[in-house]
Amino acid sequence: QVQLVESGGGLVQPGGSLRLSCAISGKTGDYYNIAWFRQAPGKEREGVSYISTSYGTTAYADSVKGRFTISRDDAKNTVYLQMDSLKPEDTAVYYCGIDMQDYQSLDSWAYDYWGQGTQVTVSS
Repeated sequence: QVQLVESGGGLVQPGGSLRLSCAISGKTGDYYNIAWFRQAPGKEREGVSYISTSYGTTAYADSVKGRFTISRDDAKNTVYLQMDSLKPEDTAVYYCGIDMQDYQSLDSWAYDYWGQGTQVTVSS
C-alpha cells in the first residue's frame, strides 16, 4: 500500500505564491510518474503537472505553464508544486497521484494512488 499526504494549501491573494508538498510512504516499489491534479467545485479533476522519476522530465497543463514548477526531493520522498502568480481560477482542491505503469499522462485514469487533497483558495 502506498500513502500520499499533501500539505501546504491555504488562502492567498491573487498574484501570490504557495508551495505544495506531497509526502510519499509505504510499499512504493517502482513508480514512474508523480503528478499534481486539481478539482474545483462542480468540475472534473484536472491534471496540472507531472514529473517522471525515470527521466526527470516534466509536463504542465497549458493553464499553469510559466507559473507552476514541479520538483522532487528523492531523499525525502517528497514532490513539490511551486505555484506563483496565482489567479482566482487556480482555486481548487489539489491532489497528488502516483502512476505505477509509466503512462506519462495528465489523465486521472493513469494514476493508481491518490492523497486526500489540500485546499488552495485564491481570493482578495
